[in-house]
Amino acid sequence: MKMSGVLGIIRGPFLLLPVTLVAAGAAAAAYEGCVSPLHTVIALVGLVALHIAVNVFNELSDYRTGIDLHTERTPFSGGSGALPSGMVSTATAWLIAVLATTAGAATGLYFLAIHGTAFLPVLAVGAVCVLGYSDLFTRNGLGEVAAGLGLGGLAVWGTAFIQCGTAGKTALAAAVPAFLMTFDLLLLNEFPDERADREGGRRNLVLILGRRRAAMVWAAAAIAVPLALIGFVAAGWLPPLALVAALPSLVLAAPLRWALSRADESVPIPALAANVAWNLLTNTVLAASLFFAR
Repeated sequence: MKMSGVLGIIRGPFLLLPVTLVAAGAAAAAYEGCVSPLHTVIALVGLVALHIAVNVFNELSDYRTGIDLHTERTPFSGGSGALPSGMVSTATAWLIAVLATTAGAATGLYFLAIHGTAFLPVLAVGAVCVLGYSDLFTRNGLGEVAAGLGLGGLAVWGTAFIQCGTAGKTALAAAVPAFLMTFDLLLLNEFPDERADREGGRRNLVLILGRRRAAMVWAAAAIAVPLALIGFVAAGWLPPLALVAALPSLVLAAPLRWALSRADESVPIPALAANVAWNLLTNTVLAASLFFAR
């Protein structure tokens, strides 16, 4: 086993996403008047653990179905290649996945004990998203929605809720763009894997809708993010300062140009990079704006 292989299967660089999601949820709770630093740290540990679990389960599934053997890897898609290359054994991968799932479940049960059955729906939906993603949702056209919930909207709203056992309009307003962005993060990364996913039995939106229509769905969700932020500010659910969180959407020029005119071609690497940067920056800027607007 090599450490680089372990970092590969847990998808180390992508673990910045849960950090930004927890920041957005905690900042929304702080803006609404109730935040717990301890609960924020515990939520961060739990969400990072669950993200690791999803990543490793997905690598194991792709290796078992042969998808990993046919992907054209990019820095943002196609898996790590650690299992097919032998850098990490399947036994080690399973151990990491089980330990990460256990750590995530423990944090969920901790908050269930504190907040009671009001937290149960969050815990239940999160568990289904983690355990069902690779072998259920990605094969039934629901992978993007499951990702958008589990590592997007639900993560933000749940983080706000666990602070003091309640979450208001600001938490919901912060959760909506998070859902759309994680949905789009997965969707754009599926284009390079189109052939391998088809041969491996997956049914994602790229395969169901075709490249052009799936690209239009991606573009629509991308454009909806700044529009949602503007709408929530106008409705009073977010403070005016939150409008600055729409600025990172400017980095989407390259992927939008591709989606609207060249969807039949390979997604340029800069477009994939912009998609990731947009997610991280928007969540981070939104968190900062909510914190400073308290």
